[in-house]
Amino acid sequence: MISPLEKARKDPDSMKAKILKVARRVFGEYGFHGTTTRLIAQETGIDISTLHYHWGDKASLYEAVILDITDDLKRELAEVEKIIHGLPLAKRMEIAIDVVTDYLFSCPEISNLILFRYFGKTRREETGDFHMPEFVSDIARSMRLTENSKDVPVEAIMKVLAMMNAIHNFISGEEFFRSLLKLEKEDYLSRVKETLRFILIPAFVSGERKPEPKEAVIYEDREGGWLWVNERDR
Repeated sequence: MISPLEKARKDPDSMKAKILKVARRVFGEYGFHGTTTRLIAQETGIDISTLHYHWGDKASLYEAVILDITDDLKRELAEVEKIIHGLPLAKRMEIAIDVVTDYLFSCPEISNLILFRYFGKTRREETGDFHMPEFVSDIARSMRLTENSKDVPVEAIMKVLAMMNAIHNFISGEEFFRSLLKLEKEDYLSRVKETLRFILIPAFVSGERKPEPKEAVIYEDREGGWLWVNERDR
């Protein structure tokens, strides 16, 4: 059976899709416990019975929001990987910081909800998940912190979390930081990228894993002597 989320995605102009869009923003602003279905309905311009008809209770709508955000972020990271694949690490970092920061600034509810889930106390078990281990593994492999995304070292996970948390905090804290720094939005975005590049690129490049050199092998030359050849030079 097709889920309400799939229906909303298939018809972006439907009432389901309109409610979902508003719910993403409102949950992103107030978190799960600070949001009511009545508030979402009011922001959508509908009565609460219409919301419940399309999405059920608050928990079901919240879990749909989490899944929707998760899938969006996965798609964005996959697109970034296509752009940066094969480039030197410093260039990959520069492009990734630029593209991902632009994307998350355009969807601030993603960073807000991730941080809510990191640090907020909850009285319920949520079944929705951002699949952060999968994101961490993919990013770690893309940044050459690990060779195998199925078995990522703890130190690699910590480095990726540090990078993502830096981005999320600048985005989620935009209003506070812009007021503190007295910056307009475009200037703030530019300086966030500059700061992230300044901090992250040297750190990741200095810790880049280099391919292990293959062992030298021995070949017999035409005169019957022995020639040592390193596999890397073949």
